[in-house]
Amino acid sequence: MRSPLNGRRAGRVAVVLALPLALSLSAMPVLADPAPQTSEVAPDRQSSTEQNGVALLRVIVPDQESVERLNDMGVDLAEYKKPVDEGLEVHAVLSPEEAQGLRDLGIDVRDAIFDQTDVAENRVARQEALAQAAEAAADVDTLTPLRAEWFTSLDNEHFLSVEVKSSAIDAQTVLTATWDSGKDTAPDSGGTTTMSRFTDAGQYMYHRFNSPLALTAVPTKVTITSNRGGSVTVPVTKWLGEKRKAPSKHYVADFVDRYMDPTELTGRITALAAEFPKITQIVDLPNKTNGYRRAAQAQFGTATASTFYVSSKAYGHEGGNDISVALVKPDTASAALSVSVSGKDVVVNLGTDASAAINSTAKAVVDALNGNAAASALLTAATYRGNAGAGLVAAAAATKLTDNLKAPATVSRDPFQMKALRIGKKRDGSKVGVFLYCQEHAREWVTPLVCLETAERLVRNYAKDAETKKLVDNLDIFVMPTANPDGGHYSLYDYNSQRRNMTNHCDVTNGDPARRNSWGVDLNRNFSVGSVFDGYNGASTTCTSDTFAGPAELSEPEARNQVWLTNQFPNIKFAMNTHSYGGYFMWPPGAYKTAGRELLPRVDYGTENYFWKASDHILSAVQTWRGTGIWPGRTGPVTDVLYSAAGNSADEHWYNRGIIGWDFEVGADVYNPETKRFQAVGFQPPFAEGHEEAMEFAAGQIGILEIARSFSDDKKQPKSELNVTGQTGTSATFTFKTDEPANVYYTLDGSRPTLNSTKLVAAGMRESAQQITIDKTTEVRWFAVDIAGNVENNYKPDGNGKNYRNEKVKVGDAR
Repeated sequence: MRSPLNGRRAGRVAVVLALPLALSLSAMPVLADPAPQTSEVAPDRQSSTEQNGVALLRVIVPDQESVERLNDMGVDLAEYKKPVDEGLEVHAVLSPEEAQGLRDLGIDVRDAIFDQTDVAENRVARQEALAQAAEAAADVDTLTPLRAEWFTSLDNEHFLSVEVKSSAIDAQTVLTATWDSGKDTAPDSGGTTTMSRFTDAGQYMYHRFNSPLALTAVPTKVTITSNRGGSVTVPVTKWLGEKRKAPSKHYVADFVDRYMDPTELTGRITALAAEFPKITQIVDLPNKTNGYRRAAQAQFGTATASTFYVSSKAYGHEGGNDISVALVKPDTASAALSVSVSGKDVVVNLGTDASAAINSTAKAVVDALNGNAAASALLTAATYRGNAGAGLVAAAAATKLTDNLKAPATVSRDPFQMKALRIGKKRDGSKVGVFLYCQEHAREWVTPLVCLETAERLVRNYAKDAETKKLVDNLDIFVMPTANPDGGHYSLYDYNSQRRNMTNHCDVTNGDPARRNSWGVDLNRNFSVGSVFDGYNGASTTCTSDTFAGPAELSEPEARNQVWLTNQFPNIKFAMNTHSYGGYFMWPPGAYKTAGRELLPRVDYGTENYFWKASDHILSAVQTWRGTGIWPGRTGPVTDVLYSAAGNSADEHWYNRGIIGWDFEVGADVYNPETKRFQAVGFQPPFAEGHEEAMEFAAGQIGILEIARSFSDDKKQPKSELNVTGQTGTSATFTFKTDEPANVYYTLDGSRPTLNSTKLVAAGMRESAQQITIDKTTEVRWFAVDIAGNVENNYKPDGNGKNYRNEKVKVGDAR
């Protein structure tokens, strides 16, 4: 939006800028009074030249008075203003001639935010959208139902979740869902609502409810209709319908009673290994962290602005906290700037002018400190955030440098020895391995309790609970309660919102103590697959960003430890990365490139079905504790239900090592029946809520172990069948169905099917199997392979046998 003062517009600007103007003592010229109204128009503002070169430019001015002068001149200012180190940043619509006129006056006109190239691209995009809308409007759209489910959560509240994809992808397509209230009731008796259009990275995904709808009765069918004329009716099935065996009367749980720091967590798993040596051991990970430690710092300035800061060369706990710096104003005139050091006390004697006023600038003091051998052995100095340091400093009493760390002495400041607890009766690599890890993000206080509770349940129920004994005897389990110990300590004791580790990769521009809560690497963006360095979205290369990916892939010891563990123990076939909050259950792919929403390769159709089938078992386990139902809409690949997370660990483990990995986001939204709304729980809910989350998601981790054990025991061969789904006089359509999650390989040319043959894929995101169309009678040959590697009919794809499946699909009058 333009400023209301901009009615004077550009013709007047062109004349005003030609007038001689007096300059003020500030960095901003004092602009002359506005000139009289004129009809002159800058050549590149004329419509006949299509406003060549006119752009929205950044302009830096020292103060509000300067902004008002620009307004009085008739400069076309946007309603935008923000403080910057040099004063204020405003945005102005300027032609090249106008921009140069302002620069000639000494005004700081910078780069373009938006120019005519952007305008042209927007116009092209608009025309394409209009064409798509026109094309969509011309036809009745096709609705593809993806999911329609009801489920319960907590106090047996019932909810409805529906997802459907429209062939008309434009925003004018409106879908309405209507459902019954049970068997033999009217189709609209349950309710009706408009569905929300879900888009991501600018692309249409599907329609859904923003959150599941509360039900008064369980429906049997839902009908979705479109304002384009499309309609589809589908049955409503139960989500999380698996019946689970009740635990034995000897089963014990609930081993956490508070939020814990990484030192306590690591102490707990170390104690478990000592208490249960026959079924556990500690694995020391090879890369120590940078440590819960910082350089000691102090910041100096005037009453209105920071001018420079100093940082100790030794970490605070190693002597940096003992250093002091004083800025002393001599009583004499024309004193020279000097630095003196006694032990760890640094004194800067400021320079004065002929009237005995301080004349030492921040830059001069910084240079004096860095140039003094004794001082520079103790510390380094830098101007504030890249400032030129032209401002004068003020005298300051001796100030002790401090690392600002507040954890008690029980928390070591030295590099941290990360550990994993290995649980299993036979820990020689012969059993299927499962890697459970928590707290990659420091502020997620509930997650390490999930891992710890799981470990406690396994070792303490082993002797008396038969099901637990089967898990421990038949699996090789690795539990890492805290994947980010330094950040975890910092979050608990210093800055609760800390997400990253504590490694500071910023230069002096962002190294002042006021930035201390902005340092660190997001460990779940530091891995090597689909990283920001490869062009994927969802991470940053800015060192102060909360999604900073680090200076390079796997730059952080914490990330390298995970890679080492999964390489060192290649029997690890399953993994679970536990985060918070939101109640998500996800799997790869987890990243895409924004342009065209280019995904990492989707998992194959059989594996995708395996993920979905496992979801029912795992999430039913979560539900056993207090009834929490994870939403169907928050279950699926990361990129389908959340966002792109470039360089995340689940993608690292899946694409590089084939580890079937999930992501929990504990802390599902809680439904409030009074407000009829879901409420978020946050990263650090009151412990009463955090405790419940830890208990229910530990049950979910036990569910993952049960899935892994079934995988290890699976010797059953899959079965498949070919289903003809459509026939005309000139074509036929068919697909395959399997009795368990499996991949199907097939040929249509009469050749023997192998693992290099065409593989059955999904028809689309969150859709069922593709439909294969042929135009002549064809012999189809195929076989199925399940996730455990069992091949249908014991067929050898790399052999010479002919015990593959085959069937002739007819077209037309063929007999």
